[in-house]
Amino acid sequence: MEIGISTFVETTPDVETGEVISHAQRLREVVEEIVLADQVGLDIFGVGEHHRKDYAASSPAIVLAAAASQTKRIRLTSAVTVLSSADPVRVFQDFATLDAVSNGRAEIMAGRGSFIESFPLFGYDLKDYDELFDEKLELLLKIRESEKVTWRGGHRPAINNLGVYPRPVQDPLPVWIGSGGNTQSVIRAGMLGLPLVLAIIGGRPVQFAPLVKLYKRAAAQAGHDVSKLPVASHSHGFIAEDTETAADKFFPSTQQAMNVLGRERGWGHYDRSSFDAARNFEGALYVGDPETVAAKIIHLRKNVGITRFMLHVPVGSMPHIEVMKAIELLGTEVAPRVREEVAKWEGEQ
Repeated sequence: MEIGISTFVETTPDVETGEVISHAQRLREVVEEIVLADQVGLDIFGVGEHHRKDYAASSPAIVLAAAASQTKRIRLTSAVTVLSSADPVRVFQDFATLDAVSNGRAEIMAGRGSFIESFPLFGYDLKDYDELFDEKLELLLKIRESEKVTWRGGHRPAINNLGVYPRPVQDPLPVWIGSGGNTQSVIRAGMLGLPLVLAIIGGRPVQFAPLVKLYKRAAAQAGHDVSKLPVASHSHGFIAEDTETAADKFFPSTQQAMNVLGRERGWGHYDRSSFDAARNFEGALYVGDPETVAAKIIHLRKNVGITRFMLHVPVGSMPHIEVMKAIELLGTEVAPRVREEVAKWEGEQ
């Protein structure tokens, strides 16, 4: 069972002061967070790609590379790379470079992305949303398979027997498919034999169990070894010494961020009752003391089949020192509990 962190490197206004830290400061902070995650024994750190004022990381590969030379073991991934509006050649080159400087610790998490700012920015039409992803994923996987590439599609100039460099340390370079729970994306990941990441940020996580079964069934029918296909989840959460402190610290920035997005997307108002309901044992918020969060992750493993869990923290802007403390607790107290219990449970199966 792998345990790690994902972040969108947010630069939203401070809930209490209204101040907004610079993109530069937040980027330096997230490098410190990656270094700490490595030091406390976490397995994976993911940085999301966004192209708007309230998110600082438009280039996850560069952020991760900045931390690569200061870390030794932790794996470094995008979370996600918005592949539909990116050039797969450049994505591969960036992450192959990251793989080299980290000595084989890079991963790509490819997705459509739930934000659409990158489409007009890079000159793509949203009406081609699905077609762009399918085509570019095909090209990315072709580059991964072969040094020399010949390829033709409808949205990018053709490539005729050209080499793509550098080649990564890992062969193949890991490519995961990120999904919010769309049935077709889950089936596609299975048919391609690619690892799956589910964004579980609402409802009851156990409701994702049928999707995991569907994914594995599609993989098996396509001839892939299901035992070698990991399944990850990413969920919002926060850890403190006691559960009420964790909830009180995490709620204000979460409420602010969720209501900003809610106004953009037509969601209902997010209040404390919504927050508290989501952090119960069957809910999608992993907020509490180490024992509480560990118990929920173990429950997710046993009932959904998740083999990698990524705690998404912060949501909105929180004090850097509090985020660092949550990362420390995840690595030193939550992860050992989870690994021990999962190993014991699997030994009994």
